[in-house]
Amino acid sequence: MFKKSFSILLIVTLLVILCAGCTAKKEEEPETKPATTVSETTEEKSNLEKSKAIDVYSIIGSDGQPLILNTEKKPVPERPADPKALPEEDEGHWWDIEYAGWKTVKENLPESPADGALNKKVVLLKAGDHPYWTAYVNGFKQIADAYAIDVKILNGNWNMDLQSQQVDQAINDQPDAIIFAPVDATACAPLMRKINQAGIPIIASNTIPAEAAMKYCTAWTGPDDWGQFRMLARYFADEMGKKGGYAIVRHMPGSSPYFARTFAPVTELVNYAPDMELLAMDTANLEAEATMQLVSDWITKYGDELKGLILAGDGFSMTGTEEALKNAGREDIIVVAAGNSKTGMDAVKNGVCAGITYQSAEGDGAIALFTAVRYFNGETMDPVAYLPRHIITAEDVENYMPAQW
Repeated sequence: MFKKSFSILLIVTLLVILCAGCTAKKEEEPETKPATTVSETTEEKSNLEKSKAIDVYSIIGSDGQPLILNTEKKPVPERPADPKALPEEDEGHWWDIEYAGWKTVKENLPESPADGALNKKVVLLKAGDHPYWTAYVNGFKQIADAYAIDVKILNGNWNMDLQSQQVDQAINDQPDAIIFAPVDATACAPLMRKINQAGIPIIASNTIPAEAAMKYCTAWTGPDDWGQFRMLARYFADEMGKKGGYAIVRHMPGSSPYFARTFAPVTELVNYAPDMELLAMDTANLEAEATMQLVSDWITKYGDELKGLILAGDGFSMTGTEEALKNAGREDIIVVAAGNSKTGMDAVKNGVCAGITYQSAEGDGAIALFTAVRYFNGETMDPVAYLPRHIITAEDVENYMPAQW
Protein backbone atom coordinates (compact mmCIF):
# COMPACT_ATOMS: atom_id res chain seq x y z
CA MET A 1 0.00 0.00 0.00
CA PHE A 2 2.83 2.37 0.93
CA LYS A 3 4.68 1.55 -2.29
CA LYS A 4 1.55 2.23 -4.37
CA SER A 5 0.99 5.61 -2.65
CA PHE A 6 4.63 6.52 -3.09
CA SER A 7 4.48 5.71 -6.84
CA ILE A 8 1.36 7.83 -7.32
CA LEU A 9 3.03 10.71 -5.44
CA LEU A 10 6.17 10.38 -7.59
CA ILE A 11 4.17 10.48 -10.84
CA VAL A 12 2.21 13.53 -9.71
CA THR A 13 5.45 15.27 -8.72
CA LEU A 14 7.02 14.59 -12.13
CA LEU A 15 3.93 15.90 -13.93
CA VAL A 16 4.02 19.08 -11.88
CA ILE A 17 7.71 19.58 -12.72
CA LEU A 18 7.08 19.00 -16.43
CA CYS A 19 4.13 21.40 -16.49
CA ALA A 20 6.17 23.98 -14.64
CA GLY A 21 8.92 23.54 -17.24
CA CYS A 22 6.45 24.08 -20.08
CA THR A 23 5.06 27.20 -18.43
CA ALA A 24 8.55 28.54 -17.93
CA LYS A 25 9.36 27.90 -21.61
CA LYS A 26 6.20 29.70 -22.75
CA GLU A 27 7.07 32.66 -20.52
CA GLU A 28 10.55 32.83 -22.09
CA GLU A 29 9.28 32.97 -25.73
CA PRO A 30 8.44 36.71 -25.84
CA GLU A 31 11.98 37.46 -24.71
CA THR A 32 13.37 35.83 -27.89
CA LYS A 33 11.45 38.13 -30.27
CA PRO A 34 13.64 41.24 -29.82
CA ALA A 35 16.72 39.11 -30.61
CA THR A 36 15.11 37.97 -33.91
CA THR A 37 14.27 41.56 -34.84
CA VAL A 38 17.81 42.68 -34.18
CA SER A 39 19.09 39.82 -36.30
CA GLU A 40 16.82 40.81 -39.21
CA THR A 41 17.92 44.45 -38.98
CA THR A 42 21.54 43.41 -39.01
CA GLU A 43 20.94 41.28 -42.10
CA GLU A 44 19.15 44.19 -43.82
CA LYS A 45 22.06 46.54 -43.21
CA SER A 46 24.48 43.88 -44.27
CA ASN A 47 22.67 43.44 -47.60
CA LEU A 48 22.92 47.17 -48.35
CA GLU A 49 26.54 47.31 -47.32
CA LYS A 50 27.37 44.28 -49.43
CA SER A 51 25.53 45.79 -52.39
CA LYS A 52 27.44 49.07 -52.13
CA ALA A 53 30.75 47.25 -51.77
CA ILE A 54 30.49 45.39 -55.10
CA ASP A 55 32.81 46.86 -57.76
CA VAL A 56 31.37 46.47 -61.27
CA TYR A 57 33.56 49.20 -62.77
CA SER A 58 36.36 46.66 -63.06
CA ILE A 59 34.31 44.35 -65.34
CA ILE A 60 35.53 44.42 -68.96
CA GLY A 61 33.21 43.81 -71.92
CA SER A 62 33.89 41.38 -74.76
CA ASP A 63 35.33 44.27 -76.84
CA GLY A 64 37.99 45.05 -74.25
CA GLN A 65 36.21 48.24 -73.14
CA PRO A 66 34.82 48.78 -69.59
CA LEU A 67 31.35 47.28 -69.20
CA ILE A 68 30.11 50.23 -67.11
CA LEU A 69 30.92 53.37 -69.06
CA ASN A 70 30.94 56.91 -67.71
CA THR A 71 27.59 58.42 -68.62
CA GLU A 72 27.10 61.91 -70.07
CA LYS A 73 24.78 64.89 -69.76
CA LYS A 74 24.11 67.61 -72.32
CA PRO A 75 22.84 71.21 -72.31
CA VAL A 76 19.06 71.45 -72.52
CA PRO A 77 17.75 74.55 -74.34
CA GLU A 78 14.46 76.23 -73.54
CA ARG A 79 11.43 74.44 -74.92
CA PRO A 80 9.72 76.31 -77.79
CA ALA A 81 6.22 77.50 -76.95
CA ASP A 82 4.70 75.14 -79.51
CA PRO A 83 7.26 72.71 -80.96
CA LYS A 84 4.82 71.06 -83.35
CA ALA A 85 4.05 74.40 -84.95
CA LEU A 86 7.65 74.57 -86.20
CA PRO A 87 8.68 72.86 -89.47
CA GLU A 88 10.27 69.39 -89.22
CA GLU A 89 13.57 70.85 -90.48
CA ASP A 90 13.72 73.04 -87.36
CA GLU A 91 15.35 71.24 -84.42
CA GLY A 92 12.84 72.88 -82.07
CA HIS A 93 10.10 70.76 -83.67
CA TRP A 94 11.65 67.67 -82.00
CA TRP A 95 12.35 69.18 -78.57
CA ASP A 96 9.85 66.97 -76.73
CA ILE A 97 11.53 63.82 -78.06
CA GLU A 98 15.17 64.91 -78.06
CA TYR A 99 15.10 66.22 -74.50
CA ALA A 100 12.44 63.91 -73.09
CA GLY A 101 12.97 63.28 -69.41
CA TRP A 102 15.27 66.14 -68.51
CA LYS A 103 12.60 68.53 -67.24
CA THR A 104 9.78 66.09 -66.70
CA VAL A 105 7.66 66.51 -63.57
CA LYS A 106 7.60 62.97 -62.18
CA GLU A 107 4.38 61.37 -60.98
CA ASN A 108 3.87 58.88 -58.17
CA LEU A 109 7.38 57.40 -58.27
CA PRO A 110 7.97 54.59 -55.74
CA GLU A 111 10.52 55.46 -53.08
CA SER A 112 13.70 53.44 -52.95
CA PRO A 113 13.70 50.71 -50.28
CA ALA A 114 17.41 51.55 -49.74
CA ASP A 115 18.05 47.98 -48.67
CA GLY A 116 20.55 46.91 -51.33
CA ALA A 117 20.31 45.11 -54.67
CA LEU A 118 21.30 41.61 -53.67
CA ASN A 119 18.71 38.93 -54.48
CA LYS A 120 16.21 41.40 -55.96
CA LYS A 121 13.84 40.32 -58.73
CA VAL A 122 13.87 42.31 -62.00
CA VAL A 123 11.94 41.91 -65.26
CA LEU A 124 13.44 43.13 -68.55
CA LEU A 125 10.93 44.05 -71.28
CA LYS A 126 13.10 44.29 -74.40
CA ALA A 127 11.83 45.72 -77.66
CA GLY A 128 12.67 42.87 -80.00
CA ASP A 129 15.13 40.37 -81.41
CA HIS A 130 18.32 41.66 -82.99
CA PRO A 131 22.02 40.80 -82.61
CA TYR A 132 22.40 44.09 -80.74
CA TRP A 133 19.89 42.86 -78.18
CA THR A 134 21.76 39.61 -77.75
CA ALA A 135 24.83 41.61 -76.70
CA TYR A 136 22.63 43.91 -74.59
CA VAL A 137 21.33 40.92 -72.63
CA ASN A 138 24.91 39.63 -72.17
CA GLY A 139 25.87 42.88 -70.45
CA PHE A 140 22.62 42.91 -68.47
CA LYS A 141 23.26 39.41 -67.14
CA GLN A 142 26.81 40.23 -66.06
CA ILE A 143 25.45 42.89 -63.72
CA ALA A 144 22.69 40.52 -62.57
CA ASP A 145 25.30 37.89 -61.71
CA ALA A 146 27.40 40.43 -59.81
CA TYR A 147 24.45 41.25 -57.52
CA ALA A 148 22.73 37.84 -57.55
CA ILE A 149 19.65 39.47 -59.08
CA ASP A 150 16.91 37.14 -60.31
CA VAL A 151 16.03 38.30 -63.85
CA LYS A 152 13.20 37.45 -66.21
CA ILE A 153 13.45 38.59 -69.84
CA LEU A 154 10.42 39.08 -72.12
CA ASN A 155 10.85 39.82 -75.83
CA GLY A 156 8.36 42.27 -77.38
CA ASN A 157 9.36 41.19 -80.91
CA TRP A 158 8.73 44.76 -82.17
CA ASN A 159 5.01 44.22 -81.55
CA MET A 160 3.19 46.74 -79.36
CA ASP A 161 0.24 44.43 -78.66
CA LEU A 162 2.60 41.70 -77.49
CA GLN A 163 4.52 44.13 -75.30
CA SER A 164 1.24 45.28 -73.77
CA GLN A 165 0.45 41.68 -72.77
CA GLN A 166 3.95 41.30 -71.36
CA VAL A 167 3.46 44.36 -69.17
CA ASP A 168 0.48 42.61 -67.50
CA GLN A 169 2.58 39.47 -67.11
CA ALA A 170 5.43 41.44 -65.57
CA ILE A 171 3.11 43.21 -63.11
CA ASN A 172 1.63 39.87 -62.03
CA ASP A 173 5.16 38.65 -61.25
CA GLN A 174 5.50 41.54 -58.75
CA PRO A 175 9.19 42.22 -59.38
CA ASP A 176 11.23 44.76 -57.45
CA ALA A 177 11.76 46.76 -60.68
CA ILE A 178 11.05 46.62 -64.42
CA ILE A 179 13.58 47.59 -67.09
CA PHE A 180 11.49 48.78 -70.04
CA ALA A 181 12.71 49.25 -73.63
CA PRO A 182 9.52 50.34 -75.41
CA VAL A 183 8.60 49.18 -78.90
CA ASP A 184 6.78 52.45 -79.55
CA ALA A 185 7.94 55.75 -78.06
CA THR A 186 4.43 57.18 -77.75
CA ALA A 187 2.15 54.15 -77.32
CA CYS A 188 4.16 53.00 -74.29
CA ALA A 189 2.77 55.80 -72.08
CA PRO A 190 -0.38 53.94 -70.86
CA LEU A 191 1.73 50.83 -70.25
CA MET A 192 4.16 52.74 -68.07
CA ARG A 193 1.25 54.35 -66.22
CA LYS A 194 -0.12 50.88 -65.47
CA ILE A 195 3.24 49.73 -64.07
CA ASN A 196 3.51 52.93 -62.05
CA GLN A 197 0.05 52.45 -60.57
CA ALA A 198 1.11 48.95 -59.51
CA GLY A 199 3.84 50.57 -57.42
CA ILE A 200 6.71 49.05 -59.43
CA PRO A 201 9.69 51.31 -60.28
CA ILE A 202 10.58 51.63 -63.99
CA ILE A 203 14.03 52.12 -65.46
CA ALA A 204 13.45 52.93 -69.15
CA SER A 205 16.25 51.79 -71.43
CA ASN A 206 17.72 52.12 -74.92
CA THR A 207 14.80 53.62 -76.84
CA ILE A 208 13.50 56.96 -75.54
CA PRO A 209 9.85 57.15 -74.48
CA ALA A 210 7.85 60.27 -75.22
CA GLU A 211 7.56 62.95 -72.55
CA ALA A 212 4.12 61.63 -71.50
CA ALA A 213 5.71 58.32 -70.53
CA MET A 214 8.86 59.72 -68.93
CA LYS A 215 6.95 61.02 -65.90
CA TYR A 216 6.46 57.42 -64.76
CA CYS A 217 10.14 56.48 -65.09
CA THR A 218 12.52 56.61 -62.16
CA ALA A 219 15.32 57.07 -64.72
CA TRP A 220 16.24 56.49 -68.36
CA THR A 221 19.55 55.14 -69.68
CA GLY A 222 20.88 54.47 -73.17
CA PRO A 223 22.54 55.99 -76.22
CA ASP A 224 22.10 59.69 -76.96
CA ASP A 225 20.75 59.02 -80.43
CA TRP A 226 20.07 62.67 -81.11
CA GLY A 227 23.46 63.83 -79.87
CA GLN A 228 25.33 61.03 -81.63
CA PHE A 229 23.62 61.64 -84.94
CA ARG A 230 24.22 65.38 -84.74
CA MET A 231 27.90 64.53 -84.27
CA LEU A 232 27.77 61.96 -87.08
CA ALA A 233 25.99 64.43 -89.39
CA ARG A 234 28.80 66.95 -89.03
CA TYR A 235 31.41 64.30 -89.73
CA PHE A 236 29.36 63.12 -92.73
CA ALA A 237 29.13 66.69 -94.07
CA ASP A 238 32.87 67.19 -93.70
CA GLU A 239 33.52 63.95 -95.61
CA MET A 240 31.21 65.17 -98.41
CA GLY A 241 32.74 68.61 -98.57
CA LYS A 242 29.44 70.02 -97.28
CA LYS A 243 27.73 69.57 -100.65
CA GLY A 244 25.79 66.97 -102.66
CA GLY A 245 22.62 64.95 -102.34
CA TYR A 246 22.08 62.35 -99.64
CA ALA A 247 19.47 59.84 -98.49
CA ILE A 248 18.60 58.23 -95.16
CA VAL A 249 17.78 54.56 -94.50
CA ARG A 250 15.53 54.82 -91.45
CA HIS A 251 15.04 52.61 -88.36
CA MET A 252 11.93 50.66 -87.32
CA PRO A 253 8.83 52.90 -87.65
CA GLY A 254 7.53 54.21 -84.33
CA SER A 255 10.75 53.62 -82.40
CA SER A 256 12.72 56.57 -81.02
CA PRO A 257 15.71 55.86 -83.35
CA TYR A 258 13.26 56.14 -86.25
CA PHE A 259 12.94 59.84 -85.44
CA ALA A 260 16.37 60.57 -83.93
CA ARG A 261 18.48 58.93 -86.65
CA THR A 262 16.50 60.77 -89.31
CA PHE A 263 15.80 64.22 -87.98
CA ALA A 264 18.99 64.78 -85.96
CA PRO A 265 21.02 64.80 -89.22
CA VAL A 266 18.30 66.60 -91.19
CA THR A 267 18.04 69.46 -88.69
CA GLU A 268 21.80 69.57 -88.09
CA LEU A 269 22.73 69.71 -91.78
CA VAL A 270 20.24 72.48 -92.51
CA ASN A 271 22.49 74.78 -90.49
CA TYR A 272 25.93 73.12 -90.70
CA ALA A 273 25.90 72.31 -94.43
CA PRO A 274 22.99 74.17 -96.10
CA ASP A 275 24.22 73.26 -99.59
CA MET A 276 23.58 69.57 -98.97
CA GLU A 277 20.25 68.27 -100.27
CA LEU A 278 18.07 65.57 -98.74
CA LEU A 279 16.91 63.45 -101.70
CA ALA A 280 15.02 60.63 -99.96
CA MET A 281 14.36 58.85 -96.70
CA ASP A 282 12.58 55.56 -96.05
CA THR A 283 12.70 52.48 -93.86
CA ALA A 284 13.68 48.96 -94.83
CA ASN A 285 12.85 47.65 -91.33
CA LEU A 286 16.56 46.92 -90.71
CA GLU A 287 16.42 44.03 -93.22
CA ALA A 288 19.35 43.35 -95.57
CA GLU A 289 17.37 42.37 -98.67
CA ALA A 290 14.91 45.27 -98.29
CA THR A 291 17.78 47.73 -97.76
CA MET A 292 19.58 46.43 -100.85
CA GLN A 293 16.44 47.02 -102.91
CA LEU A 294 15.80 50.46 -101.39
CA VAL A 295 19.33 51.74 -102.00
CA SER A 296 19.39 50.23 -105.52
CA ASP A 297 16.17 52.09 -106.36
CA TRP A 298 17.66 55.37 -105.10
CA ILE A 299 20.84 54.86 -107.15
CA THR A 300 18.71 54.24 -110.24
CA LYS A 301 16.46 57.23 -109.58
CA TYR A 302 19.03 59.83 -108.54
CA GLY A 303 22.15 58.59 -110.33
CA ASP A 304 25.18 60.79 -109.70
CA GLU A 305 23.10 63.21 -107.63
CA LEU A 306 23.25 60.69 -104.80
CA LYS A 307 26.56 61.31 -103.06
CA GLY A 308 25.95 60.08 -99.53
CA LEU A 309 23.96 57.64 -97.39
CA ILE A 310 23.11 57.73 -93.69
CA LEU A 311 22.10 54.36 -92.25
CA ALA A 312 20.12 53.96 -89.02
CA GLY A 313 21.94 50.68 -88.39
CA ASP A 314 25.26 49.15 -89.41
CA GLY A 315 24.20 45.49 -89.29
CA PHE A 316 21.76 44.17 -91.88
CA SER A 317 21.31 47.71 -93.24
CA MET A 318 25.05 47.86 -93.99
CA THR A 319 25.00 44.40 -95.60
CA GLY A 320 22.21 45.45 -97.95
CA THR A 321 23.85 48.78 -98.72
CA GLU A 322 27.20 47.17 -99.53
CA GLU A 323 25.48 44.80 -101.94
CA ALA A 324 23.61 47.64 -103.67
CA LEU A 325 26.78 49.74 -104.05
CA LYS A 326 28.71 46.75 -105.37
CA ASN A 327 25.99 45.90 -107.91
CA ALA A 328 25.90 49.51 -109.12
CA GLY A 329 29.68 49.86 -109.19
CA ARG A 330 29.45 52.94 -106.97
CA GLU A 331 32.54 53.42 -104.79
CA ASP A 332 32.14 57.18 -104.61
CA ILE A 333 29.13 57.30 -102.26
CA ILE A 334 29.98 58.34 -98.69
CA VAL A 335 28.33 56.03 -96.13
CA VAL A 336 27.96 56.59 -92.38
CA ALA A 337 25.89 54.59 -89.91
CA ALA A 338 24.87 53.86 -86.36
CA GLY A 339 27.20 51.21 -84.94
CA ASN A 340 29.17 49.38 -83.85
CA SER A 341 28.66 45.83 -85.06
CA LYS A 342 31.30 43.60 -86.65
CA THR A 343 29.67 44.23 -90.03
CA GLY A 344 29.91 47.99 -89.50
CA MET A 345 33.47 47.96 -88.23
CA ASP A 346 34.57 45.68 -91.08
CA ALA A 347 32.95 48.17 -93.47
CA VAL A 348 34.98 50.97 -91.87
CA LYS A 349 38.16 48.90 -92.13
CA ASN A 350 37.63 48.06 -95.82
CA GLY A 351 36.69 51.63 -96.75
CA VAL A 352 33.03 51.07 -97.66
CA CYS A 353 31.89 53.12 -94.63
CA ALA A 354 33.49 56.41 -93.54
CA GLY A 355 32.35 56.31 -89.93
CA ILE A 356 29.98 54.77 -87.41
CA THR A 357 28.77 55.78 -83.97
CA TYR A 358 30.24 54.03 -80.94
CA GLN A 359 27.50 52.31 -79.00
CA SER A 360 28.34 49.52 -76.58
CA ALA A 361 25.40 47.09 -76.62
CA GLU A 362 26.73 45.27 -73.56
CA GLY A 363 27.25 48.61 -71.83
CA ASP A 364 23.69 49.62 -72.73
CA GLY A 365 22.26 46.56 -70.99
CA ALA A 366 24.67 46.82 -68.08
CA ILE A 367 24.00 50.49 -67.31
CA ALA A 368 20.22 49.90 -67.27
CA LEU A 369 20.41 47.24 -64.57
CA PHE A 370 23.18 49.07 -62.73
CA THR A 371 20.85 52.07 -62.51
CA ALA A 372 18.27 49.81 -60.88
CA VAL A 373 21.00 48.72 -58.46
CA ARG A 374 21.66 52.34 -57.57
CA TYR A 375 17.93 52.80 -56.99
CA PHE A 376 17.87 49.78 -54.65
CA ASN A 377 20.87 51.26 -52.84
CA GLY A 378 18.96 54.51 -52.26
CA GLU A 379 21.26 56.69 -54.39
CA THR A 380 20.20 59.99 -55.97
CA MET A 381 20.43 59.84 -59.76
CA ASP A 382 19.98 62.07 -62.82
CA PRO A 383 16.69 61.40 -64.65
CA VAL A 384 18.62 60.74 -67.87
CA ALA A 385 22.02 59.08 -68.35
CA TYR A 386 23.57 58.86 -71.82
CA LEU A 387 26.23 56.44 -72.95
CA PRO A 388 29.37 58.27 -74.15
CA ARG A 389 29.40 59.58 -77.74
CA HIS A 390 32.15 58.91 -80.26
CA ILE A 391 32.57 58.43 -84.01
CA ILE A 392 34.62 55.37 -84.98
CA THR A 393 36.69 55.87 -88.12
CA ALA A 394 39.48 54.02 -89.89
CA GLU A 395 41.88 55.79 -87.53
CA ASP A 396 40.69 54.03 -84.39
CA VAL A 397 38.43 51.15 -85.41
CA GLU A 398 40.96 48.57 -84.20
CA ASN A 399 40.55 49.92 -80.66
CA TYR A 400 36.96 48.58 -80.61
CA MET A 401 37.68 45.10 -81.91
CA PRO A 402 36.57 42.39 -81.38
CA ALA A 403 32.99 43.46 -81.96
CA GLN A 404 30.32 42.70 -79.36
CA TRP A 405 27.84 41.63 -82.04
